[in-house]
Amino acid sequence: MPGMVRNKQVILKDFVSGFPKETDMYMTESSIELKVPKGSNGVLLKNLYLSCDPYMRPRMTYIEGSYVESFKPGLPISGYGVAKVLDSENPEFNKGDLVWGMTGWEEYSLITAPHLFKIQHTDVPLSYYTGILGMPGMTAYVGFYEVCSPKHGECVFISAASGAVGQLVGQFAKLLGCYVVGSAGSKDKVDLLKNKFGFDEAFNYKEEADLNAALKRYFPEGIDIYFENVGGKLLDAVLPNMKIRGRIAACGMISQYNLDKPEGVHNLMYLVSKRLRMEGFIVLDHYHLYPKFLEMIIPHIKEGKLVYVEDMAEGLESAPAALIGLFSGQNVGKQVVAVAP
Repeated sequence: MPGMVRNKQVILKDFVSGFPKETDMYMTESSIELKVPKGSNGVLLKNLYLSCDPYMRPRMTYIEGSYVESFKPGLPISGYGVAKVLDSENPEFNKGDLVWGMTGWEEYSLITAPHLFKIQHTDVPLSYYTGILGMPGMTAYVGFYEVCSPKHGECVFISAASGAVGQLVGQFAKLLGCYVVGSAGSKDKVDLLKNKFGFDEAFNYKEEADLNAALKRYFPEGIDIYFENVGGKLLDAVLPNMKIRGRIAACGMISQYNLDKPEGVHNLMYLVSKRLRMEGFIVLDHYHLYPKFLEMIIPHIKEGKLVYVEDMAEGLESAPAALIGLFSGQNVGKQVVAVAP
């Protein structure tokens, strides 16, 4: 058939329980016509970069009533990516447009109901639209500025601080004149936080036998803002160390995603005694702020006031290992897959 090409894909084998493995996914090759069916409102994308993100782990399990759909066994995994429009029957997109948004883990994707953003600024690396200029950037922006209502000089603690979101929250806080401490899982990541991202302090949580004592050491007066990416024992240690009327933005809890039974949190009474506000948020609810976010962040990037570290895996074949690596902290910075090396 004219216009047919081979299309490599990453498929979820079956729903996953416990720690995911590379073998929970497999590579296959199908064929796809490089044409959008007439009158379908769809777009055909050539995928350039794919984003590996912690929220994808719960999607590998069947969860009823989740804010984001589970993957379907036997079908390609989907996630955020950067792509070029090859053909369009959608009035909002033209052939040649560069876009970011939800796409498939495959070389080419036919998207029938596009949730895509057109890329306007091409004088920055395109891969940034999987990170600092995409969903993780928006997550950091919304969680810090909208949920935490930060003020100059406040004390800010960020867990999983060298990841796609944490590295930005820390830099936003420094731009505002806050005292910023991050936790991470290796010496290299701790060095990165202090030397590259400008955190005031950072520690390796794996080397702290007593997390409560570690937090007291870095925050003798207490924590105003906790940006929560980890959950579990760390959240339990943070609660007694919060200042009165402190704020906690619950962005994610990566320590819990591979557990069949989530860990309990024992110190919740501190929410009452310290008059804390702990708020969960989902970035999907806030994309109307994307133009305002770009207006703020693009100048900061161009002036060198914000830096961003990516961990680039080359080739679609490397995507399963890159995704699994997130859950053992293999990545340094934002994990991205370049579809064609």
